[in-house]
Amino acid sequence: MHTLTEGRGLLFGGDYNPEQWPEEVWAEDAELMRAAGVNLVTVGVFSWARLEPEPGRLDFGWLDRVLDLMAANGIAVDLATPTASPPPWLGHRWPETLPVDEDGHRLWYGSRNQFCPSSPVYRERALEIVTALADRYAGHPALALWHVGNELGEVCHCDVSAAAFRAWLQERYGDLGTLNEAWGTTFWSQGYGDWAEIVPPRRAPYIINPSQRLDWWRFCSDALLGQFLAERDVLRARTPGTPVTTNFMGLFKRLDYWSVAAEEDVVANDWYPEPGNPLTPARTALTHDLMRGLAGGRPWLLMEQATNGVNWRPHNLPKPSGQFRLESLQAVARGADGLCYFQWRASRFGAERFHAAMVPHAGAETRLHAEVRAHGQELRRLAEVTGEPVPARVAMVFGWESWWALEERGRPSDRLNAVDQLLDYYVPFFERGVSVDVVPPSGDLSAYALVVVPNLFLVGDEDAAALTAYVRAGGVLVVGPFSGVVDPWAQVRTGRFPAPLREVLGASGEEWLPAPEDRPVRCRWSGGPKIGPKIGAEIGPEIGAEFGARVWTELLESEGAEVVAEFAEGDLAGRPAVTRHRSGEGVAWYVATMPEPAALAELAGKALADAGVSGVLPGLPVLPRGVEAVRRGEVLFLLNHGTESARVPIPEAAEDLLTGSPVKEHVTLAPRAVAALRPLENGAA
Repeated sequence: MHTLTEGRGLLFGGDYNPEQWPEEVWAEDAELMRAAGVNLVTVGVFSWARLEPEPGRLDFGWLDRVLDLMAANGIAVDLATPTASPPPWLGHRWPETLPVDEDGHRLWYGSRNQFCPSSPVYRERALEIVTALADRYAGHPALALWHVGNELGEVCHCDVSAAAFRAWLQERYGDLGTLNEAWGTTFWSQGYGDWAEIVPPRRAPYIINPSQRLDWWRFCSDALLGQFLAERDVLRARTPGTPVTTNFMGLFKRLDYWSVAAEEDVVANDWYPEPGNPLTPARTALTHDLMRGLAGGRPWLLMEQATNGVNWRPHNLPKPSGQFRLESLQAVARGADGLCYFQWRASRFGAERFHAAMVPHAGAETRLHAEVRAHGQELRRLAEVTGEPVPARVAMVFGWESWWALEERGRPSDRLNAVDQLLDYYVPFFERGVSVDVVPPSGDLSAYALVVVPNLFLVGDEDAAALTAYVRAGGVLVVGPFSGVVDPWAQVRTGRFPAPLREVLGASGEEWLPAPEDRPVRCRWSGGPKIGPKIGAEIGPEIGAEFGARVWTELLESEGAEVVAEFAEGDLAGRPAVTRHRSGEGVAWYVATMPEPAALAELAGKALADAGVSGVLPGLPVLPRGVEAVRRGEVLFLLNHGTESARVPIPEAAEDLLTGSPVKEHVTLAPRAVAALRPLENGAA
């Protein structure tokens, strides 16, 4: 991000679609952008039909004028390859480039994303337009960033994809004997004797082989990664000094973002928080932390967000005044160096004509655009946080392959959801002002005092060994239920579970028992440890205090672990629900159920005490309701997501960078207010 932000500070702007407007509007756009402090716009995302109106006939004149206009006004361009939405002529002339769904239905043009990622014709035509773009605009003064495609995620089940899937499997397994063993094809007479017999998972009478589907997820992700790499390599060869990105979509299931992030220069995300959901601030923070994790701790770019209501939910609530500013600054606090919106000017036509924009249909002389201008100007006051890290001593492990494997049909309960479980574990840390990094199962854990694994249904031997070694070296580990269940081929690990983590956890189970839906299962704290081994803090709840658990229980027994909580009713009465085990220099917790939020918060507090970690406001074990606190570099961000004012004590005298005012002892935050506090020298206010 350094090359993008150098001389610009925080980036501010959005998708700019001048092809939707007469050219006389463009000059007004540039003037309004300057007034709003816009310094980055994304151009050309859906412009393939305008750039190449028929095969081989290119029209770059209009784009030349747009980039020249941006350069003349000091506005950098994130130039997109238009490959997310091929022109109608591609599907009309080469219908085999159009995707086919699981039922065998071909999906036609008239919308967007109408391409098969495995189609050689699509790849050829896409790379031709990408090459032409790169050749024409290499060295253009406006070009600052390349944007490959848009929200990659298309899946295709056609015969072309089937052939590509077979080739992918041959490379992975080598021979059919190895594949049959990995897929367990002796079940339901699924043995394959010829590669040609293998097809993508298509509509079938009953449950499809979960091992086959896991490989299908992997293949589809790799196919999209292959398209990204093909375009990226063209761009890098012709513009080696220009960074390349693509836009993610938060916790999006179809594409393994760890694999893509490792191949791009800048991590970027599109994020549209769900209005009215009380968990939205925490889920947004989690998503931002994931982006920072994908970026390896470096700054990232919020590529798309909305100034107001969107158009694609069934009922699109508007944002109250100040809400989009709050959401934007939340991203800055969690590591974003750029804040962009979809889109600059609201469309008059097309599928997104009722999607909010930086300039609404009513024009620039509006309340909304006035807020946009004010926000763009105030971001200059935060220039010093550009490039600064968000330090974290807690990590949460999340992997796409485990997510794919967990949520296949035919498991004990489909109510155990990977993302919901991740969020449930994240919320107590968010409410304490404890920063969290999201890391892959294979990530380096050595920098963290506490590692939380909400669910790792699929785990390889090496990753399990790394978690064990982390604890023995002094780390604190918390593992959630239904983890360590299957190997990388989605085959159940036999023996007592979680087999690869049994020794370090000091506990094991023999039955997975989904809980009744009508009420929580009663559990009670059974005492367990009362003193954290590292800081001597009181961490034990009142012995015998009860709490509820949801969704899931397990028949567990201790194998040396202390029983911290036990089930209090039914066949599991007296059996462990939560255990804690000293292993080597560290501590490993296992949670055999999904505790209700208050109990999960209690558990998080005990694990933090074990690890010697506190929030950014050490005097507050839990933040005031609705308040978020996170430190980026030296700046402490306080954000009020609540509907009432909040009084927040602060650890030292500081200057609020957003207002220029000194503060000491405490800050009072109105609803949707934000403070960005930099410590004053010598603590003087």
